[in-house]
Amino acid sequence: MIIVWGSLKKVIGCDGIMLFPFIVLGKKDYKQNKVILNHEFIHIRQAIELLVIPFYIIYLLEFLIRFISTRSKFEAYRNISFEQEAYSNDDDLVYLKKRSPYSFVKYWGINN
Repeated sequence: MIIVWGSLKKVIGCDGIMLFPFIVLGKKDYKQNKVILNHEFIHIRQAIELLVIPFYIIYLLEFLIRFISTRSKFEAYRNISFEQEAYSNDDDLVYLKKRSPYSFVKYWGINN
Protein backbone atom coordinates (compact mmCIF):
# COMPACT_ATOMS: atom_id res chain seq x y z
CA MET A 1 0.00 0.00 0.00
CA ILE A 2 1.25 3.48 -0.87
CA ILE A 3 0.55 6.39 1.46
CA VAL A 4 1.20 10.04 0.66
CA TRP A 5 2.32 12.24 3.52
CA GLY A 6 3.16 15.77 2.42
CA SER A 7 5.33 16.60 5.44
CA LEU A 8 7.71 13.66 4.90
CA LYS A 9 10.46 15.76 3.32
CA LYS A 10 10.24 18.37 6.08
CA VAL A 11 10.24 15.81 8.90
CA ILE A 12 12.88 13.29 7.79
CA GLY A 13 14.36 14.82 4.66
CA CYS A 14 13.49 12.22 2.05
CA ASP A 15 11.05 11.67 -0.81
CA GLY A 16 9.94 8.20 0.28
CA ILE A 17 10.36 5.66 3.02
CA MET A 18 9.44 2.00 3.41
CA LEU A 19 7.67 1.25 6.67
CA PHE A 20 6.82 -2.38 6.09
CA PRO A 21 4.38 -3.14 4.53
CA PHE A 22 3.77 0.47 3.50
CA ILE A 23 5.55 2.89 1.21
CA VAL A 24 5.17 6.47 2.41
CA LEU A 25 5.76 9.17 -0.20
CA GLY A 26 6.35 12.88 0.31
CA LYS A 27 4.22 14.06 -2.63
CA LYS A 28 1.20 12.74 -4.47
CA ASP A 29 3.10 13.06 -7.76
CA TYR A 30 5.65 10.51 -6.53
CA LYS A 31 3.06 7.77 -7.06
CA GLN A 32 3.96 8.13 -10.74
CA ASN A 33 7.74 8.16 -10.16
CA LYS A 34 8.84 4.65 -11.08
CA VAL A 35 12.39 5.16 -9.78
CA ILE A 36 11.29 6.21 -6.29
CA LEU A 37 8.76 3.38 -6.17
CA ASN A 38 11.31 0.83 -7.41
CA HIS A 39 13.77 2.00 -4.74
CA GLU A 40 11.17 1.43 -2.02
CA PHE A 41 10.06 -1.93 -3.49
CA ILE A 42 13.70 -3.06 -3.34
CA HIS A 43 13.58 -2.28 0.39
CA ILE A 44 10.36 -4.27 0.74
CA ARG A 45 12.07 -7.29 -0.85
CA GLN A 46 15.07 -6.89 1.47
CA ALA A 47 12.78 -6.71 4.50
CA ILE A 48 10.84 -9.81 3.45
CA GLU A 49 14.08 -11.77 3.00
CA LEU A 50 15.14 -10.87 6.54
CA LEU A 51 11.66 -11.38 8.04
CA VAL A 52 11.18 -7.63 8.62
CA ILE A 53 12.43 -7.03 12.21
CA PRO A 54 16.03 -8.15 11.50
CA PHE A 55 16.01 -5.82 8.46
CA TYR A 56 15.39 -2.82 10.71
CA ILE A 57 17.92 -4.00 13.32
CA ILE A 58 20.66 -4.45 10.71
CA TYR A 59 19.70 -1.16 9.04
CA LEU A 60 20.03 0.73 12.33
CA LEU A 61 23.28 -1.02 13.32
CA GLU A 62 24.85 -0.29 9.94
CA PHE A 63 23.78 3.33 10.20
CA LEU A 64 25.28 3.69 13.68
CA ILE A 65 28.57 2.02 12.73
CA ARG A 66 28.90 4.14 9.59
CA PHE A 67 27.92 7.31 11.46
CA ILE A 68 30.61 6.68 14.07
CA SER A 69 33.19 6.27 11.32
CA THR A 70 32.07 9.18 9.10
CA ARG A 71 30.41 11.63 11.55
CA SER A 72 27.99 12.39 8.72
CA LYS A 73 24.33 11.35 8.78
CA PHE A 74 24.14 11.59 5.00
CA GLU A 75 27.29 9.51 4.40
CA ALA A 76 26.21 6.95 6.99
CA TYR A 77 22.78 6.64 5.35
CA ARG A 78 24.13 6.37 1.79
CA ASN A 79 26.63 3.67 2.79
CA ILE A 80 24.11 1.31 4.38
CA SER A 81 24.19 -1.87 2.30
CA PHE A 82 20.42 -1.83 1.78
CA GLU A 83 20.59 1.74 0.47
CA GLN A 84 23.59 1.00 -1.75
CA GLU A 85 21.71 -1.85 -3.41
CA ALA A 86 18.54 0.26 -3.81
CA TYR A 87 20.32 3.35 -5.16
CA SER A 88 22.50 1.27 -7.49
CA ASN A 89 19.47 -0.41 -9.05
CA ASP A 90 16.44 1.85 -8.59
CA ASP A 91 16.52 3.02 -12.21
CA ASP A 92 16.52 -0.60 -13.48
CA LEU A 93 12.78 -1.20 -13.51
CA VAL A 94 13.19 -4.97 -14.07
CA TYR A 95 15.80 -5.37 -11.33
CA LEU A 96 13.45 -7.11 -8.90
CA LYS A 97 12.59 -9.72 -11.53
CA LYS A 98 16.23 -10.72 -11.99
CA ARG A 99 17.55 -9.96 -8.48
CA SER A 100 19.08 -12.83 -6.54
CA PRO A 101 17.98 -13.28 -2.92
CA TYR A 102 20.07 -11.42 -0.34
CA SER A 103 21.77 -9.30 -3.01
CA PHE A 104 22.39 -6.55 -0.45
CA VAL A 105 25.15 -8.74 1.07
CA LYS A 106 27.51 -7.90 -1.78
CA TYR A 107 27.39 -4.25 -0.60
CA TRP A 108 28.53 -5.03 2.95
CA GLY A 109 31.76 -3.24 3.66
CA ILE A 110 31.70 -1.26 0.43
CA ASN A 111 31.68 2.54 0.57
CA ASN A 112 30.51 4.11 -2.69
